[in-house]
Amino acid sequence: MAGNQEPLSPRARLAVTAGKAAAAVSRAAGRGSGSVIGGRVALRLDPDLLAQLAHHLDVVLVSATNGKTTTTRLIAEALRANGGVVSNALGANMPAGITSALAGGSDARYGVIEVDEKYLDAVARDVTPKAIALLNLSRDQLDRAAETRMLAERWREGLSGTKAVVIANADDPLVVWAASSAPNVVWVAAGQEWKDDAWSCPACGGVMQRPDDDWFCGECGFRRPTPSWALSGDEVLDPHGSAWPIKLQLPGRANKANATTSAAVAAAFGVAPQVALERMHSVTAVAGRYDVVNYRGREVRLLLAKNPAGWLETFSLIDAPPAPVILSVNARGADGTDTSWLWDVDYSRLAGHPICVIGDRKLDLAVRLEVAGVDFQVCESAAEAVSACPPGRIEAIANYTAFQDLRRVVGN
Repeated sequence: MAGNQEPLSPRARLAVTAGKAAAAVSRAAGRGSGSVIGGRVALRLDPDLLAQLAHHLDVVLVSATNGKTTTTRLIAEALRANGGVVSNALGANMPAGITSALAGGSDARYGVIEVDEKYLDAVARDVTPKAIALLNLSRDQLDRAAETRMLAERWREGLSGTKAVVIANADDPLVVWAASSAPNVVWVAAGQEWKDDAWSCPACGGVMQRPDDDWFCGECGFRRPTPSWALSGDEVLDPHGSAWPIKLQLPGRANKANATTSAAVAAAFGVAPQVALERMHSVTAVAGRYDVVNYRGREVRLLLAKNPAGWLETFSLIDAPPAPVILSVNARGADGTDTSWLWDVDYSRLAGHPICVIGDRKLDLAVRLEVAGVDFQVCESAAEAVSACPPGRIEAIANYTAFQDLRRVVGN
């Protein structure tokens, strides 16, 4: 059981102080929260700092291509039923950002940490987690991320022999392949709408068979494990067969799946499903995602979609036409500079909606919409796009840096 933090070494204390100072300078200069640069400075001064900061915590790591920020927030809310929580709630999910987050958690009992999928094994070595939640793996940031099969293999190697309980999505073959090397796995039937990255068997390369909600490889026998937790409509089914209502203010099936995984994680720390799910109801938005803001006489709902799987889930949140939609895509460093993924998204699902296109790569997106046969207009700014829409509700969908740009414009 985690306890009070042991005194940090003089070197670690210096590193924390220097990191906080660097973060403060960054904030004063208007360059964001400063968590990343603060963590980098601290780790440069003490490379072992992350392990020291996490030593007194019961740590949960959350990793996936989509949904990890929201799931991290839901788990944190659930575990607060048992004690204080420190978390990288704003999504700075590489070692520097994680270090900054933990530096402020000396009185916490739990550390609930979102981890970029490429850094999962390294962070797990440093913080010795009690639990690891794995949600999904799909293509993302094609110019710099490893191919999904390679990421699954890296996870598989890193999880081999781990002492953590691994809570993993039984419906994603890549996640199952990765998690199967761990000695203690809790399987969750969380669903998988995007299947294009798991059509071949990760074990042998054979073609995956997908009858109904099942999946298996007809060549090597690799198959979906039997889950002990499941999402069933608006309820979570626990290992005892009891059904618990999901109480969320966040929209969509994907967030119900996130809540199901979060309930399974909370149960591993002794928080009952009913208590965990009731506490999750307090979450109305996550780092601005799903917020509805008033701007120029319209209600703009802010939705984040960073890759094909994320766009597919986001489209399911949008009501039938004629609700107007603003689409914004950038290709900066944090987004990945390769926009070829746009051609994997089925934009025909937006047919009938008035569409405005903005962002650094608005012309790339315009070409994709033109080929999809969807009507749209290109705008030079978010303000112009909002003004082009009639009064009422607007759905604004953006990838990572475009989402941050949009939040700054509309004042959230």
